[in-house]
Amino acid sequence: MGPHMQQIFSLLRRHHALFILASALFVVLGSLSVAHASARADSSAPGGRLITFHDLGEDHVILTHAQTVAAALAGAHIRTSKQDVVEPAITTKFTATDYTINIYRARPIIVVDGASRQKIITAAQDPKNIVADAGSTLHDEDTTAITPNTNVINDGASEVLTIHRATSFTLLLYGTPITAYTQAKTVGTMLQQKGIKLAANDTVVPGADTPMSAGMTVQIWREGVQTATVEEVVPFPVRTVLDMDEPVGYHAVQTPGVDGKKNVVYAITAKGGKEISRQQIQSVVTLQPVAQVEIVGAKPGNGLSKSKGADFYTDSKGVTHRETYYDLPMSSVMGLCGGGTYTIRADGAKIDKNGYVLVAANLSRYPRCSIVETSIGLGKVYDTGSFVSRYPDGFDLATDWSNGDGR
Repeated sequence: MGPHMQQIFSLLRRHHALFILASALFVVLGSLSVAHASARADSSAPGGRLITFHDLGEDHVILTHAQTVAAALAGAHIRTSKQDVVEPAITTKFTATDYTINIYRARPIIVVDGASRQKIITAAQDPKNIVADAGSTLHDEDTTAITPNTNVINDGASEVLTIHRATSFTLLLYGTPITAYTQAKTVGTMLQQKGIKLAANDTVVPGADTPMSAGMTVQIWREGVQTATVEEVVPFPVRTVLDMDEPVGYHAVQTPGVDGKKNVVYAITAKGGKEISRQQIQSVVTLQPVAQVEIVGAKPGNGLSKSKGADFYTDSKGVTHRETYYDLPMSSVMGLCGGGTYTIRADGAKIDKNGYVLVAANLSRYPRCSIVETSIGLGKVYDTGSFVSRYPDGFDLATDWSNGDGR
């Protein structure tokens, strides 16, 4: 071995420990660099999201950096089929740090409808949706019952949904035939259930004690009065759900509403061949409306403030409101919309027991107790003021910004 090689090996022997230490330090620094890069890649939820899965009566809780419901399911190793229902939907993107996800598993169920008996696979929980999956519909007067199956081995299903159909009959209402349904046993009970109040000169055929039977005709006549029956729309109601994870101004329809129908009978007075007056004498709902569910953002943003004094805000329907604020005791008006007391929110807004900002508005456009959108969250109309003559869509928001006395 030459003198140069001997010097190299001697150097390696002397610095062997330092070489090993440097190599180890290099590996640790490399790992920290990778971890730091990974953290930067998912900076949208630095602490992770807490997800609770409700599945088959059990709760599974995970901490995840997933961005969607589908990714969270995969991360939790929870599999779903196309027939299962996941709420929120698997395509939903996460915006908050805490979510609850319900999984409704598809299962076999026996649907009994008179002489018909069929087995279906469905994830639906509501009887109306289960019947729809069976290819049928329910009338408002039909009833259902879900019971354990006593013949699980032969049927292969542990539940039975039985439909109790209402009796179908014809209601001849002042000369206008209506196809109607009832669970009542007698004509008199049917009239009570449908809210039909008879006047002194009304006649019912057959009598009130007559048993109801399928296909029968019940006639109601009014003597000496010209009548007309008009089918009118029953507007669907709107149910608003506050979402504190979405900003003020966010608006989405979760479940579309469906208008109902009603037959309205009018007594008409005519003179000289012309109608001079009409009066409603009876009304029967033939199709119940379906409520519309709307999601409205309630997370306060850059709305009206003490420093702004007045501002303009355009709501989700495209209506622009001039907003101002006032600071007066509001106890005198709280009884106008269900009672209760009001409190001062952290940002100084005065809110009622349900969390709605107290609002003064034009009562001819925004009736008292109606729900309105404001720049600082959903409000309820409790009051009015002279400002509405100049700004018919204006809102005056009750706050504690002037006095700061908590009243």
